[in-house]
Amino acid sequence: MIDTIAIVAAVLVGALLVYAAFRPNLFHVRRSVSIKASPERIFALINDFHNWDAWSPYEKMDPAMRRIFHGAHRGNGAVYEWESESNKPGIGRMEIIESSPLSKIVIQLDLAEPIEAINIVEFTLAAEGDQTIASWDMRGPNPYIGKLIGIFFNRDSMVGRDFEQGLANLKTIAER
Repeated sequence: MIDTIAIVAAVLVGALLVYAAFRPNLFHVRRSVSIKASPERIFALINDFHNWDAWSPYEKMDPAMRRIFHGAHRGNGAVYEWESESNKPGIGRMEIIESSPLSKIVIQLDLAEPIEAINIVEFTLAAEGDQTIASWDMRGPNPYIGKLIGIFFNRDSMVGRDFEQGLANLKTIAER
C-alpha cells in the first residue's frame, strides 16, 4: 500500500513538473483605467519617480523603505532604487528607458529581492475626448521556477491587484 502511494505521488509530482515546463516562457500583466484628466497631467505623475509616493501602491507597503533617486530628475535616465525589509517591495531598481511625451513611459525594472527578475514596465496614455485611457503593463521572462510557482499563484491577479490600486490612486490624484 505504501509503495502504491509513493508511486502515485511520484507520478503526480512528475506530471506537475512536466506541466510547468510547457507553460509560457513570457508573462504579461496589464490593467487600464479611464481618467478624466489630460495626458499632460497624468504623464507628469508617472514620468517623475519623485511623484510615485503619491499614487504607487508599492510605496505604501513599507514606510521605512530606503529610497535613492539619481540620474535625470525625470524622463529618460531617471533612476529610482529602493531597499525594504519587507518582502513585498523587496530590493530593486527602476530606470526610465523611454519617455515619449504624453503617450508612453517605458521602465526597466530590476528586482534583486524577494525574487531576482528583469522586467519591462510600460505606461501608455491615449486621449479619448475629455478622458485619458491610462494603461500599466509589465512583461518579462517566465523562468521555470516562475512557471512552477505560477501553477499555485496567479501572477496576473496578484500583480494586477496592485496595478488596479495604483491606477485608482493615479485617477484620484489626476482628477483633483
